Amino acid sequence: MSGFQINLNPLKEPLGFIKVLEWIASIFAFATCGGFKGQTEIQVSCPPTITENKTITATFGYPFRLNEASFQPPPGVNICDVNWKSYVLIGDYSSSAQFYVTFAVFVFLYCIAALLLYVGYTSLYLDSRKLPMIDFVVTLVATFLWLVSTSAWAKALTDIKIATGHNIVQELSPCKKKEILCYFGSVTSMGSLNVSVIEFHCVAQAGMQWHDLGTLQPPPPGFK
Repeated sequence: MSGFQINLNPLKEPLGFIKVLEWIASIFAFATCGGFKGQTEIQVSCPPTITENKTITATFGYPFRLNEASFQPPPGVNICDVNWKSYVLIGDYSSSAQFYVTFAVFVFLYCIAALLLYVGYTSLYLDSRKLPMIDFVVTLVATFLWLVSTSAWAKALTDIKIATGHNIVQELSPCKKKEILCYFGSVTSMGSLNVSVIEFHCVAQAGMQWHDLGTLQPPPPGFK
């Protein structure tokens, strides 16, 4: 078995370069999704008792169990004699979110192992018949699951936007009363979650295409 010896040339080739991109994408994916915190606000009034709008807020985040995110009025304020804490957002999207984040962590760890092999044991990788094939099969399976998890999370993200958007006003039973006026206020931007889904999806597809070319073909000049 060859000893550990650093060789950065594989990082200049598609096989190593794409692994670096996958590693960065996985970090961004589980960091943005796993660390996301947001809130949706609704303006409430009940003339003539309360003429000015009061804000109730529901805070949500990973793992996106919205049915556990209750609305909170300002401290010490009784808004329209309603116990707003007993009302929650609708939906539980924890399975899709946790699958997405868990698999991103797996890709992160696998990319570290693969890059360590490419950079530190280049000769061993090139001289072996089994390692490139094992690497290819694992990448094939990982890419498929990567796309599945991304698609599931993309669908869940769309539903989360609907559940925390202006439609929530129609779902709150107190807001259906004539004496209580409810208006949708705002919701935290989910732009970073959109970017993570698109980036994760694109890098996975590129990784599969380049790995197919880089692994099964003879190593290009300068790889050793």
